[in-house]
Amino acid sequence: MVPTTTSSETLQNSANSIADKKSCPSPTSANGSTVHKSLQNSQNGDNNQKLRVSAHRESAIQMGEYNGAEYIGINEVPSPRPNNNAKKVSLLPLIFLIFYEVSGGPFGVEDTVHAAGPLFALLGFLIFPLIWSVPEALITAEMGTMFPENGGYVVWVSSALGPYWGFQQGWVKWLSGVIDNALYPVMFLDYLKSAIPALGGGLPRILAVLALTIVLTYMNYRGLTIVGWVAVSLGILSILPFVVMGLISIPKIRPGRWLVADVHSIDWNLYLNTLFWNLNYWDSISTLAGEVHNPKKTLPKALFYAVILVVLSYFFPLLIGTGAVPLERDLWTDGYFSDIAKILGGVWLRCWIQGAAAVSNMGMFVAEMSSDSFQLLGMAERGMLPEFFAKRSPYGTPLIGILFSASGVILLSWMSFQEIVAAENFLYCFGMILEFIAFVWLRIKYPNAPRPFKIPGGTIGAVLLCIPPAVLIGVVLAFSTIKILIVSLAAVAVGLVLQPCIKLIEKKRWLKFSTSSDLPDITSHGPLIR
Repeated sequence: MVPTTTSSETLQNSANSIADKKSCPSPTSANGSTVHKSLQNSQNGDNNQKLRVSAHRESAIQMGEYNGAEYIGINEVPSPRPNNNAKKVSLLPLIFLIFYEVSGGPFGVEDTVHAAGPLFALLGFLIFPLIWSVPEALITAEMGTMFPENGGYVVWVSSALGPYWGFQQGWVKWLSGVIDNALYPVMFLDYLKSAIPALGGGLPRILAVLALTIVLTYMNYRGLTIVGWVAVSLGILSILPFVVMGLISIPKIRPGRWLVADVHSIDWNLYLNTLFWNLNYWDSISTLAGEVHNPKKTLPKALFYAVILVVLSYFFPLLIGTGAVPLERDLWTDGYFSDIAKILGGVWLRCWIQGAAAVSNMGMFVAEMSSDSFQLLGMAERGMLPEFFAKRSPYGTPLIGILFSASGVILLSWMSFQEIVAAENFLYCFGMILEFIAFVWLRIKYPNAPRPFKIPGGTIGAVLLCIPPAVLIGVVLAFSTIKILIVSLAAVAVGLVLQPCIKLIEKKRWLKFSTSSDLPDITSHGPLIR
């Protein structure tokens, strides 16, 4: 597919990639005359392909706005979805789906105070989003509206770097997502084991993880729209007790407690990894872009509001906890917010916080599995995986993708919390490096390609935008242990070998592969939008 744009002149192509341009007659269209160009790529000698563009200049829009551009297919099919009766996700559910992809509430941020004290914890959740979250959200808004389909970041990387690296991106991001999702049943049971000690270990815990995974997987199977509105409800339930705790804490807040800091005692490894884990995965929503109602308008708006919601959901609970209770850094570990709730409001508020934490973990599981399973469906529609991965349930959800993602969660649930986070961060960083390269390369090679949402600043601005998060990735990787380094590099190596093996299976016709005719072709030298 290519988005139509408003342009008074035809799109210019890069001199090093387009050798010849020939005009051909244009058919009549609803918004005026269109121009068909026959484009020949001098680098790989690909066959000429026709593009349809309107005769008006493309105009970039600010985040949260929309210029009315229409995303149409190469065969002029208005929607690529095979199930046109499936309900699409609207703005509010999408905001909370992003919220659960990234955050789910302040549960898990306590270690920042333990590692660095109140001042650095508060500053971290104000500064870190500017370095990491905002750039990632902006890139997701531009690329997600440029390619509004379920392949998400896999399509971005394939379009810029070719299908081999697109597959590697899909492999490491799917694996990191499944590893991340393995955290949530474990954390869910950790909040329940104080009330039900049997869930602390052994066979009851194993059965509980299994049952919980099955129930939440079924929610995904029944339909993304259901999942979306469940995310809205769970989000409100997760945030509401902290609003109440904040009101109760007002008379007890001492602003001087927020300024406590000791640079010499900071555990930078714990501090940075906790911040990174709590503020990543903004790009995951791109794998659901094909399920979003009017993604060119809805996706940028949802990302904009979600960034604000996530930052507030972290900052104000930390402001309350560090300002209303005397500081004891050693106590600031996972679950300490429930103890603060008891100190400030009593047992009833503590139970509410614990219940909200359990609900939050359920919501994060649901949102993450939606993203992971639709990613596999998008890769199958691109011919990167066997056709059976594109099979949908009667509810329009990716049946095989859900089953594979759930199986991965069950297999990984035996790992410790620290091991899961470290391995996930490493693989996630590898995928983000490919995304940054793809984003900048598409800006350099195809600066005039249609972009319904475009980050201002041109190519130089795109490069500058990627520098701070790229430096942060280097810092996070530098803190990896040898064990995590070996395991993560082994996982990356599996992907490097797996793609040629899948191509061999396709060549031998041992399994059926197909590419959706409603999706634009992606050549090995760039996107079909020029």
